[in-house]
Amino acid sequence: MWSLAYIFTLFGMSLAAASQAPCIELNDGNKMPVVALGTGRGTASESASVDEVRQSVYWAIEAGYRHIDTAAIYFDEPQVGQGIADAIANKLVTREQLFVTTKLWNDKHRREQVVPALKESLGKLGLDYVDLFLIHFPVAEKEDGSPDDVDYLETWQGMEDARQQGLTRSIGVSNFNATQIDRLIANSNVRPVVNEVEVNPTLTQEALVSHCQELGVAVMAYSPFGFTVSRKNPDAPPPRSDDPVLVGMANKYKKSTSQIVLRYLIDRGLVPIPKSTNKNRIAQNIDLFDFYLTKEEVELINRFNKNIRVIDPVDWKDYPNYPFWEY
Repeated sequence: MWSLAYIFTLFGMSLAAASQAPCIELNDGNKMPVVALGTGRGTASESASVDEVRQSVYWAIEAGYRHIDTAAIYFDEPQVGQGIADAIANKLVTREQLFVTTKLWNDKHRREQVVPALKESLGKLGLDYVDLFLIHFPVAEKEDGSPDDVDYLETWQGMEDARQQGLTRSIGVSNFNATQIDRLIANSNVRPVVNEVEVNPTLTQEALVSHCQELGVAVMAYSPFGFTVSRKNPDAPPPRSDDPVLVGMANKYKKSTSQIVLRYLIDRGLVPIPKSTNKNRIAQNIDLFDFYLTKEEVELINRFNKNIRVIDPVDWKDYPNYPFWEY
């Protein structure tokens, strides 16, 4: 287990004041804030309306977020863009102060499809460029959702094209396993700056996270709360938000258990992507920089690991390049 100081040094991160989220330096020299507002599926749940994304993005920027994470498949890029436009119009931020991530969906994996797909996303976002463009999954599909045998190395050539054209500042991947990351790096001109994967107390992904970090690839963590806030699945594995281990840490640091989980990820050198449509919760989810967990506390949370995913697209298990056969 790396020390917090070592992780921060490795990624160019510095401990910041409570009101200011620090950044990590990516392997291409660009800087990325260490907490992102997650969008998609109504930002917080399938029952939330897509218009709530616009309001949530605005509230997030108002609360100090400078990183917004979206994707073509979330079908909310117009709302994300409107929230950003509103914040800029009201002089909360400039475009240059924001870090915007979007992702390429599985049915646009051929090289000649990548740049047009990003241009379409930019049109919906109302932006001239994004800061980070990711291959959402290594799995390729046809328009009807059936499997398509497109090598992600070809897709990456299209990603390099998009970067070369200035449509995105940085390029990376999402949901790639260690073998796929290694193969991509060995056969590309531009190293991915990020691998965005699910990481939480129930799916700690210690081997994959360490492997990426050793290669200088930053790890963004989606579904950061895991099952701690699960209400639909009473049989989901622990921890829940009232788990004694998390409650004890929350009492010690005078934080919520959700803040403990987010801080746990940051103390592992990760960039968590919490979702919420609640204004107070959005603000709480970035109030993380006036404390940090000890090495022993991080290891204690790691013990909850069950290698169980919140997002588990098992319907793709027989598709070429399905990544989740390996952790």
